[in-house]
Amino acid sequence: MDSREAIKGSIDTADFVAMGYLADLTDQDFMLRPHPGCNHINWQIGHLVTAEHDLIEKVAPGAMPALPVGFAEQYTKETATSNDPTKFGKKDELLRVAKEQRAATLAALSKVSDADLDRPTGLDYAPTVGAMFLLQGSHWLMHCGQWVIVRRSLGKPALF
Repeated sequence: MDSREAIKGSIDTADFVAMGYLADLTDQDFMLRPHPGCNHINWQIGHLVTAEHDLIEKVAPGAMPALPVGFAEQYTKETATSNDPTKFGKKDELLRVAKEQRAATLAALSKVSDADLDRPTGLDYAPTVGAMFLLQGSHWLMHCGQWVIVRRSLGKPALF
């Protein structure tokens, strides 16, 4: 196994967990917050998709497909407090765009050389290109912890 395969394995594991937690949630469930001071699931997913797009573009310019028109604007810090579902995408759209971005991330990863994985990014939280790719899985997993709280409050079963 080389470095790219290990990073891909980490991202694939995060996908498995995240999509498992989201699979049986509805559009209405996506608007729930694990706590009044937290963002709802819909906003979190839009944030994750937008962040992945922007971060991978930083290390692999031109690798990511464009986000749908207006998508990034729906998922800013300023929109995080809104509870109006008409201001955000539907579950199916969010997951479709997430899948498209993830496929492009993995394609970009497959083209990165070992030397490029060590290239600095200038970011404290992902100091190398390799760390930037690893972040794509761990960022989703970090948010999954909040989705578990929503799932349990809805009476959904523990999955993992």
